[in-house]
This record gives sequence, C-alpha cells and structure tokens, in this order.
Amino acid sequence: MKLLVDVGNTALKTATLTGETITLVDETDIPWSEIEEVLIAQVGKGELVAPLIERAQQLAIPHYYATVNATLGELRCAYPQFENLGIDRWLTVVACYHLYPQQYCVILDCGTASKIDVLNSEGQHLGGWILPGLDMMLSSLVANTQKVFSDDTSLFLPELGKNTPNAIKNGALVATLGALEFYLSKSNEDPVIVCAGGYGELMQQHLVRPSTYNDILVLQGLMYWRKYQQFA
Repeated sequence: MKLLVDVGNTALKTATLTGETITLVDETDIPWSEIEEVLIAQVGKGELVAPLIERAQQLAIPHYYATVNATLGELRCAYPQFENLGIDRWLTVVACYHLYPQQYCVILDCGTASKIDVLNSEGQHLGGWILPGLDMMLSSLVANTQKVFSDDTSLFLPELGKNTPNAIKNGALVATLGALEFYLSKSNEDPVIVCAGGYGELMQQHLVRPSTYNDILVLQGLMYWRKYQQFA
C-alpha cells in the first residue's frame, strides 16, 4: 500500500493506493503499519507535509516527490523549460493521458489558482493558462478598490449581479468559465472536459458543454507517474 499526498497552496489531501484503487483518508487515519512508500505532489508550503514526512522517516518508509519531465513515456510536456511547470498541472495532464487514451482533453483545475491545460490525442501537452482562483479574484478586488465588498452568503452564479457581492462573485465565475469557452470556441476539436480542484464541481455544474468532475485527478496522476519511475 502506498500513501499519496497532494500538497496544495492552502490544503493537503491524503489517500491510500492499493493496486489502482485510491481511497481518500484523513491524516489522522493513515494506516501507517501498511504503508510501503509515500508519494508526494507538492506545490504548497513544505510545513503542510512535514509531519507526514517525519512520521515516514521514523518508520523507515521511503518518500518521493513527483517531478515534471520533458517526456513521460509517450507523453510530452509543452514547456521548453519543463521544470517550470507546476507539478499539479503536470499530474492532471498525466492522469488524463491515461484515463482518456488517444483523446483530446481540456482540464479546468480550480483551486487557489485556476488552471486550464490542453492535451491532444497524440499525447502532446499543448500548454495552458493560469488565472487567479475565485477567492483570489474576490480578495484582490476587495483589497484594491473602494466601496467594493463581498459576503459569505452569496452564491457564484452565471448571471448578472444585482448587488455588489453578486456582481463580483458572478464576475469571477464567468471570467473563469469564459476563459475555457474562449479556448473551445477557437478549437475545432470536441474534447473531453475534465474539471478538478476545490471549485471544480462548481465549474462543472455551470459549463454548457458536457464535462466531468474528478476530485482525485492529481492523485491519479501521481499514481500513474510512479509507474514510470525506477525507485527501489
């Protein structure tokens, strides 16, 4: 059994991996006696994962950090300087490459930041966009403008706002959806659209086109990434 760890900018997600079965677990419920190795995808702060690494070291369990490579099997990264691509983005591409073989995929991963990545049917990552996440859009507007405010009760809806909190929340939502729709409008493909991240389900609910929501996409990418590595 392996322990998969997704270290985001603001949260940490842990899961066990048995065969190809991924099971989300709380940090307090990790079955350490059954864990053989720890696989880590880290974009956030190291202190989030430090207690898990310390525990693994105490038990002499090896741990490995996922990295971005120019190629992974037949999958190819769009970035000439591939090491600058965020590991979370790369692993969502890795996951889709295996989950949807030989299919054109567009990934919308919405968390602290919102990321759009495109993978063609030949295994070529075409690149993507990074946008402020919904919460970051709101906090930036509130912090840098006069008389603009938000609240904790208004919903994100794809409609015109009739008060200030509605206007900025709905604006953040449609700005993100609009970026995806802009790409799709310029493409002649009929892609698989995969939504992920903390706001991924919200995005999936408001997309006009058929799409799917996957809350373990990074962890699946981590699982597939491990298959290519020659660790002990």
